[in-house]
Amino acid sequence: MPQAAPGNLLRIGVFGGAFDPPHCAHQALAEAAIVQLSLDRLHILPTGQAWHKSRTLTVGEHRLAMCRLAFGHLPAVHVDDRELRRPSATYTIDTLEEFQREYPGARFFLIVGEDQLRAFRTWRRWQDVLSVATLVVAGRPGAEGDSPLSEGCFAADEVPFQRLLLPLSPASSTDIRSRLADPARRSAGLAALVPEAVAGYISNHSLYQQPS
Repeated sequence: MPQAAPGNLLRIGVFGGAFDPPHCAHQALAEAAIVQLSLDRLHILPTGQAWHKSRTLTVGEHRLAMCRLAFGHLPAVHVDDRELRRPSATYTIDTLEEFQREYPGARFFLIVGEDQLRAFRTWRRWQDVLSVATLVVAGRPGAEGDSPLSEGCFAADEVPFQRLLLPLSPASSTDIRSRLADPARRSAGLAALVPEAVAGYISNHSLYQQPS
């Protein structure tokens, strides 16, 4: 358990997602969050039964193992399986309230992508999420034209957030799964999109061979 310096609050990052699979842009985001937010610890949380996902996720055992390969070497990172262990649908507010009990008095930073910001007010108890954690938003490539960050369509008194600065990346889990399901595209540029250890795991376990 990390300890804050006397007089300082622990700074805890929370970065959840399907990570199906985790890719280089996820890795870059985690690295940027640790530095820019001065985090004492960053929890990486592969989601369990995600209420907002229409497709069936790859089994949690594989996603957890890939997260450990993608993020486990980063300082301050803890790959956290609590949402995978929940028997029912998983909600961010439940996870944040668990962290409040584990890190009394800490300051929390919830890290999300721009796509999640768009749907934020559909989340369970989203106002309570904002009362527990500072919302930190990372931009996604190709979103400039209709971005809520650039349009300002989320007023500060509705959904306040802090911007995470990082270079845009073409990597997306959806595109990677599509590549892997197509034998003609399977090896095209994949090495630049996922960490080498994750690519090896995907190959060894024959993941994403069918369209999702």
